[in-house]
Amino acid sequence: MEEVWELWTTREGIESWWGPEGFSVAVRALDLRPGGDLLYTMRAEAPEQREYMTKAGMPPATDHKLTFTEVDPPRRLAYRDMADFIPGVEPYEVSTMIELHEVPGGVRLVVTFDRMHDERWTQLAKLGRESELDRLAKVLAARE
Repeated sequence: MEEVWELWTTREGIESWWGPEGFSVAVRALDLRPGGDLLYTMRAEAPEQREYMTKAGMPPATDHKLTFTEVDPPRRLAYRDMADFIPGVEPYEVSTMIELHEVPGGVRLVVTFDRMHDERWTQLAKLGRESELDRLAKVLAARE
């Protein structure tokens, strides 16, 4: 369970898997405590992701900030961030909760996050999270 926690809470861990497939993340600052911030840049790397971002009117790289609201190692991590990258939509806050549960032979990870402003963006966010978690699973598998 500590290994999964480390991947969620360290610069090296976050940079190894965070973001949907085809994107990279560079952590600029990490203050892991309630009220602390994670500052990072997400960049579209794969040609199809760069093309999608361009067609959607979004830049290929965006700076992000999330603020931790709960840090309870190694079981719970909560944060809020701003959805401020959607063309034509006023920025709004999104909260996310990560829960780790030790189970026989592994760890069960539960991710809960707020709905986006409409169903299409909620589904896009869900697909992005699923892609991120697939990347996390690959990093964990490679460590075994």
